[in-house]
Amino acid sequence: MDNEIYELARQTGQRVLTLSLRMATAESCTGGWIAQAATAVPGSSHWFDTGLVTYSNHAKQHFLEVPGSYFAGPDAPGAVSRETVEAMSRGILAATGVSCAVATSGIAGPDGGSADKPVGTVWIGWALKLPGQSTLRQETQCFVFAGDREAVRRQSVIEAFRGLLRVLEEAMVSVDSAAPENTG
Repeated sequence: MDNEIYELARQTGQRVLTLSLRMATAESCTGGWIAQAATAVPGSSHWFDTGLVTYSNHAKQHFLEVPGSYFAGPDAPGAVSRETVEAMSRGILAATGVSCAVATSGIAGPDGGSADKPVGTVWIGWALKLPGQSTLRQETQCFVFAGDREAVRRQSVIEAFRGLLRVLEEAMVSVDSAAPENTG
């Protein structure tokens, strides 16, 4: 396995465990690579729950409840969009009951791109709902990666883990700052 990806997956697992959470993935262009990297880490069964590869629009609708209107017509955002990865990350949380998720949808190439969404365009979404909190935190980011299909997918996996680490770190800071001080 790729050392950089393995190390990011290992660090993610440590943060997920520190927060007493479980993680899930909803993947399209990465084809399960994020889930595969997570489960390559020994002990991942303590923090990794589910990985769904929802490659088709139908699968995104059926398993993750992404609205069909996102894929219908020229004004729809499409599969590779902020709206879709936000819905995917919410959908995997709802389907599994876990607290943190990452979702990917993109155009890995070599074809399928357009002027608006060239090959290499990947949207990644992260969702986090800490136990005992009613607020769902969601972040999304669009990337345009260079290289062939393998390079685009690899960079997507790396950025998916980096973003999840950042979201979890922010959650750790917010949990620490919300804890009452012991003034003894």
